[in-house]
Amino acid sequence: MPMTATPPDGAEKKRITHMRQILLWPVELIPANGRVDGIDRVRSWANLLSKAAGSPWSILDDEFGDPKDFQERHYNEFASFLPPVQRFLYGQPLDGSPKKNARASGKADALRPGTGGSAITVLRRCDIAGVRLTLDEGSTPIDYTVAHVDLHLFDDLDIAILAVEVYANDIDFDTGLEALFRFGRAYPAYWEPDGRGGHCPWQVEWLDVSGKTLSVSDYQNRSKFLAFVCEHRAPAIAAHWEFMLAPLDFHMEKSANRPRFRQLEYYRMPYMVFLALPDPKALSRADHIRLALGNAPGQDGVLPYSSEYLKDFETRYSYDRYLDEPGQALPAGMSHGVRYMAAGNTLVTIGSDQDPFFMGEHSGYLSRFRHQHFLMFLIAHIQKAGLRLFSDRLIAAASKLDARDDGSALAFQRTMRVTHEHFLRFAQRAWFHEISNQAQMRELFAMTRKHLELEPLFSEVREELQDMGNFLDMDAMRRQNETVVRLTVVTTFGLMGTVATGLLGMNIIAWAEEPLPWRIGVFVSFLTAIVALTLYTVVKSRRLSEFLDTLSDERASSWQTIKAFFRVWFGGRRPR
Repeated sequence: MPMTATPPDGAEKKRITHMRQILLWPVELIPANGRVDGIDRVRSWANLLSKAAGSPWSILDDEFGDPKDFQERHYNEFASFLPPVQRFLYGQPLDGSPKKNARASGKADALRPGTGGSAITVLRRCDIAGVRLTLDEGSTPIDYTVAHVDLHLFDDLDIAILAVEVYANDIDFDTGLEALFRFGRAYPAYWEPDGRGGHCPWQVEWLDVSGKTLSVSDYQNRSKFLAFVCEHRAPAIAAHWEFMLAPLDFHMEKSANRPRFRQLEYYRMPYMVFLALPDPKALSRADHIRLALGNAPGQDGVLPYSSEYLKDFETRYSYDRYLDEPGQALPAGMSHGVRYMAAGNTLVTIGSDQDPFFMGEHSGYLSRFRHQHFLMFLIAHIQKAGLRLFSDRLIAAASKLDARDDGSALAFQRTMRVTHEHFLRFAQRAWFHEISNQAQMRELFAMTRKHLELEPLFSEVREELQDMGNFLDMDAMRRQNETVVRLTVVTTFGLMGTVATGLLGMNIIAWAEEPLPWRIGVFVSFLTAIVALTLYTVVKSRRLSEFLDTLSDERASSWQTIKAFFRVWFGGRRPR
């Protein structure tokens, strides 16, 4: 349902009373030395990051501890999800012990697969208290308050998703839209004539509690980004985002004994946004489109794309279950309408600041946005990041495969076995088509997954795994067939030796009356000769099998048979 156009005097009605944004940045974790895998992968990464020298990260204890501290919003969050999702997010003890029911508790039992622990571990840093965002040179900066900076780690997946939640009050709508468009860029896509990074803020500063600057962006440092791509064929990461993920180093940095990360998806980070306005109906259809699709602000009332392309925008991206029309009765406890928009990489919630339920921090829409909807959005991007990781690993494994090299083939087989194991657990534990029976959660999750194209990506990765599994099966069958052929050849030629040596057990040659040492010497001599002959037959089994094939071919001439016979000894080495 299109929203009404902006009235001429709607500038104040469009002013954002409260804006809250949650950025998600999926990255791949790469161990500096050795491997971090097996059943303790999550615990290893968590301990590695939290115990590193000077690390700002600490493992976050969740709300499932003392019942006195367990709040109603925690219960509402838990009850919103289906049981399989509850077990994925929060864990479930297999022996009834409440001490093992922690999500992200950091305890060994809670983090080890097979004990009922959650598949997610959360690390948090508390040194960053604010963000100063300067959109253009000389412009008034926007000061955000940082609510949380969390790093989510996942069982069986060497990925981490950085979640940064910020908020600000009393912002001009176009300024807020510009901030949403520019904030969350890992590096510039290009540079403007004035030297600033394209689509990036002029400057981003992380601030501590006292307002002191901890780190500053370097989007304008064009030479750094150009030289890095030229040298490493990979994009560099802006300085303030590298600071955010410390002690993780970018994967191209030559640092010893420190874990590293690399970019897993697009350089623009997915985000959620919560907007409270005096009158949401003051927003035009073009405003809603720009919010949903993550566009920069433009001329009021002018669509960012063609009307033909946007003719079904409301059907594809809008969720208007609770958006009221004139004369329409609203659900109990609500006085205004709420619009959701989901485009895969964005999830937007718009409502009135005059609605107490919309602004509710404990049981209202704001609380749902920060908890239930955040976890819903997180799960969808866990699925996408996990599939991207599996796809990258399959490509890397296939590129290193050399079927002529037994060592390479064996390494490929081991890699595929581990990848199959991890994909199986991923598909069973984290691959949800539905996460809730609540209509709002269920339908928003379906919209997000559809726009992220998760189903086609899952099918593609599964088919790649099946293709590589079929290759391994065919290779194993080929090796087995070669072994059978060799054994057949050895048996055929061994049959001749068996018949010949059978003379020893007959009375044709009376050796049974000879002295024992003499008989033992004869036995050892025959045994040595037979073993040597058998080993030599195995060495020549491939060519002997070709000779037998030629010998059994009625169409082969005598000369071809003779040549096949001599090729057994004088044919030279043949490629495998």
